Amino acid sequence: MKKEILSWIGCFAVAIAAALFIVTFIGQRVEVDGRSMEPTLEDKDNLICDKISYRFSEPERFDIVVIYPYEGSKQERWIKRIIGLPGEEVRIDLDGNIYINGEILEESYGKEVIADPGMAIEPIQLGEDEYWVMGDNRNHSSDSRVIGPVTKDRIIGKAFVRIYPFSKIGFIKHQ
Repeated sequence: MKKEILSWIGCFAVAIAAALFIVTFIGQRVEVDGRSMEPTLEDKDNLICDKISYRFSEPERFDIVVIYPYEGSKQERWIKRIIGLPGEEVRIDLDGNIYINGEILEESYGKEVIADPGMAIEPIQLGEDEYWVMGDNRNHSSDSRVIGPVTKDRIIGKAFVRIYPFSKIGFIKHQ
């Protein structure tokens, strides 16, 4: 009887350790909170965030990523799209155009014309480890226009697959 109990405890400990390993290093479930990524993602969508890809490759423009919005805080998570890459200059004019290194960014992810360029009204030079992120629902998104550039260590991972609602299960299209 004692051996059987110890065996169960051992199996339970291995299962807990495996789950912690997966959530820490490979992937985890994240819930969309709010309208900032509409129409691409909607409030209460549940996603699996791939935490391993960026260990072997760099984030790319238009990737949808899960980030820690504030330095040193791991309580809150935001889901945004990468717009600017390390070393680039980002600016948004009063007509809502996004400029990367002085050239208008050709993209169609924004739900509507940007009403408030935020701090990007002036050119922002991204550092070697900084990314500019924005929500697709540009006028209902807190993003780099408010918090500034995001360093790579604040990128948790890449949105990989939507698992809920069941009617929308599938891989996330980034580009």
